Amino acid sequence: MWEEERHPEGIKWKFLEHKGPVFAPPYEPLPENVKFYYDGKVMKLSPKAEEVATFFAKMLDHEYTTKDIFRKNFFKDWRKEMTSEEKSTITNLSKCDFTQMSQYFKAQTEARKLMSKEEKQKIKEENERLVKEYGFCVMDNHKERIANFKIEPPGLFRGRGNHPKMGMLKRRIMPEDIIINCSKDSKVPPPPPGHKWKEVRHDNKVTWLVSWTENIQGSIKYIMLNPSSRIKGEKDWQKYETARRLKKCVDKIRNQYREDWKSKEMKVRQRAVALYFIDKLALRAGNEKEEGETADTVGCCSLRVEHINLHPELDGQEYMVEFDFLGKDSIRYYNKVPVEKRVFKNLQLFMENKQPEDDLFDRLNTSILNKHLQDLMEGLTAKVFRTYNASITLQQQLKELTTPDDNIPAKILSYNRANRAVAILCNHQRAPPKTFEKSMLNLQTKIDAKKDQLADARRELKSAKADAKVRRDEKSKKTVESKKKAVQRIEEQLMKLEVQATDREENKQIALSTSKLNYLDPRISVAWCKKWGIPIEKIYNKTQREKFAWAIDMAEADYEF
Repeated sequence: MWEEERHPEGIKWKFLEHKGPVFAPPYEPLPENVKFYYDGKVMKLSPKAEEVATFFAKMLDHEYTTKDIFRKNFFKDWRKEMTSEEKSTITNLSKCDFTQMSQYFKAQTEARKLMSKEEKQKIKEENERLVKEYGFCVMDNHKERIANFKIEPPGLFRGRGNHPKMGMLKRRIMPEDIIINCSKDSKVPPPPPGHKWKEVRHDNKVTWLVSWTENIQGSIKYIMLNPSSRIKGEKDWQKYETARRLKKCVDKIRNQYREDWKSKEMKVRQRAVALYFIDKLALRAGNEKEEGETADTVGCCSLRVEHINLHPELDGQEYMVEFDFLGKDSIRYYNKVPVEKRVFKNLQLFMENKQPEDDLFDRLNTSILNKHLQDLMEGLTAKVFRTYNASITLQQQLKELTTPDDNIPAKILSYNRANRAVAILCNHQRAPPKTFEKSMLNLQTKIDAKKDQLADARRELKSAKADAKVRRDEKSKKTVESKKKAVQRIEEQLMKLEVQATDREENKQIALSTSKLNYLDPRISVAWCKKWGIPIEKIYNKTQREKFAWAIDMAEADYEF
């Protein structure tokens, strides 16, 4: 499938036909016995206000609903959905009692868990029917799987990190918001009865099938092909090939920006220091923000003086730079790194006579930087650096950490440690899972029980050996052998549990999947599995195996990034 006839430059398909999106089901009002209270009194809400109230009620146990910004945004948006009568009554969120609603939804969740096999089967069949009808499209001569054909239901925006818009209402998407993309000679999907599409397009330079604009950030959302589709696989493959091309010229580029640190032109110096950060720390370039996006997030080019502190000496190291800013998705980037003396001196120079809110790189923006990267190598962007550095780090770490004599669980721990090194480089953090302490406790209990079991087994082996010394017959020899095997088996089981605990503890605040899905050439992982006889499903789950089918087919055990 990789060898098929290619379309002319920029053209993605000649024929495209699909069934359109599946909309979120309409709101079902709460049963009469589920009451909402305001200031201690029962209050019947209008359908619109009730629907938005249920979004808050479903999150009542979550710490989001305790955050001031979340509560303020929610209350403001909720009031927009109220009747004038409701508005004049409900003036204080603290006087609202959502307890009964919350309990009702919890009971529903529990009831779903206790469904009979037949009920579950019915739901499964209905989902399969939807996938069959809406989950595929025809692109050129291929039937391709669609990734997300269901449109997200309305709800409250959470955002990541401390997002300033958390708690705002994500509105229900209607057919009138939807742009359909298909070919002129295909059957255009009909809108739901009584509605019409915002627009029908025939743009074969893009691969999306459906798009709309969401109301919170004003960003455009798409329905795309599944990652396992031919066109996505090819795009993925090209992305890693571009990063491999960088490998050939990265030394030259590094020498060049080192030279540029001494340039007479301030503009060139700033560009060279920014590039050093993008290369060394895998920082994002930081695009100019969309209009109306209020989160104060920055990338390398948009760093301000207040985002860095210079320490001539810190923690016993010279020329330390301390970074502290909000990066993509409002996730804090905090890092202390030693830099070369010349970089340090340049930073001092860039910060001279500036206020904290002034730009650190005042002669630089992302388009200047990207233009420069294009001149260095065709197709080069800050993201290519990130992909290159992530992939090369994984490959080097796997070489260093894999011990040939280790068993499979220990080798997988080494793989996860290599993946962790990349996630740390790329600043892919997460909050420790809510259930973390509890699951660690359960695991520790299992480990303790296994240790007791091992002590018993060793005692039994010892007495069997003593017995065999006295008796010296075949039967007691066999008993010793079987007791030995039992000890070995329990030792292996214990090691497996201990490896699991180490892995879990080290992964507590790091999200491994982002780099695994977007920055690591999958051929490195596939080759590592083939080389060490590790089943691929120990590294990639089913969805990841589908996405990386091209790599699983292509990569041999000796593949080098």
